[in-house]
Amino acid sequence: MASQVSQGSGNKIDYFDMLPEGCVADTVAHTTPLDACRFTLVAPSFRSIADSNAVWERFLPSDYGQLISRAVPAALQTIHQLLASSPKKKLYLFLSDHPLLIDDGTMTFSLDKWTGKKCFMIAARELAIVWSDTPRYWRWTSDKESRFGKAIELISVCWLEIRGKINTTLLSPDTDYTTYLVYKPAVVVYGFEHQPVEISVGLCGEESMKRTVFLDPEGGLQANYVRVPRRLTLLHSTRAANQPRPQIPFPVDVDRRYPKARKDGWLEIELAQYFHKEGENRELEISMMEIKGGHWKSGLVIQGIEIRAKSGN
Repeated sequence: MASQVSQGSGNKIDYFDMLPEGCVADTVAHTTPLDACRFTLVAPSFRSIADSNAVWERFLPSDYGQLISRAVPAALQTIHQLLASSPKKKLYLFLSDHPLLIDDGTMTFSLDKWTGKKCFMIAARELAIVWSDTPRYWRWTSDKESRFGKAIELISVCWLEIRGKINTTLLSPDTDYTTYLVYKPAVVVYGFEHQPVEISVGLCGEESMKRTVFLDPEGGLQANYVRVPRRLTLLHSTRAANQPRPQIPFPVDVDRRYPKARKDGWLEIELAQYFHKEGENRELEISMMEIKGGHWKSGLVIQGIEIRAKSGN
C-alpha cells in the first residue's frame, strides 16, 4: 500500500502522517511483534510509533511486572536497570533472549519472541524425582551450562519416575503449549536404547494424555559421546561400548522421535502438548516413568522440564 500520492506540483502527500498517532499505535498493537518490526519500514513516521512503549506494552503479558518481581536479586537488578534506561521493546526482546530466573532460582520465565506468549522451565531441583536424595542413584552437580547452575545426573536406577507441576494461571490464555525434557548424556549412558519411557501430561485429578517414547532410540543421543561400561555389580551389568546393538523392533505405539540439539548446547525431547484455556486455574502435571521393564538405566544429566508456547498461536 502506497503511503504517498503525487500532486500536480510534484509534491507528495504522506497520508500516514495525517493519521493520529494514537490511532496508528492502537492499530500496530493489534498485530504481532513481528508485524510491528515490519511497520518500522513502511514510513518514517511509523518508526517511532511502532517502537513506542504504547505498542510494546501491549505485547508484553499483562502480569509481566508480577513475574519480574519474583526474579532472583541479581536478575532483578538487571531488569530494573533495563527499565530505567530502555523502552519496553528492549525489555520484550531481553525477556525473549534471556530466560529470567524466578522463585529463588527454581524456575525461569521467558517470552516467545514471535508471539509474546509466556514460557517456563522448571528446574530439576523443583521436580519430584524418586530416590533423588540417594547418592547411589542420583547425583547433584554444579553445571555452568545450566540456567540454574545445577543439574542432576542419573547414576543408576531400575525405577525411573520424574514429575513436575506448574499452575496453569502462569500460562498464556488460549495457547498451545509443548512440554520438553531438557537434558544431555553423561559420559556413560545405558539402559535407554530399547526401553520406552511412559509420558503423561494433564491436569491434576483428570485423566492425562499418555504416550511412550524412547529417550535414546537406536543409541541416537549423540554419536560423539563415548559410551563405556560401568563397573559390574551383582545387581546389574552394562553393555560395552563396542558391543553390537541388538535389532529389536519398535513397539507400534511408540513415537519414533529423536532428541534434538538446542542452541544452548543441551538436548530436548518433546513430551506432549497441552492447550491452556483462558480462565483455567489448575495444576498441570508432567510425568516420566519407566517402572515396568526392570532394566537398570544410567547417564542422563537433567536440567529441567520446559513448557514452551508454540510459535504462531
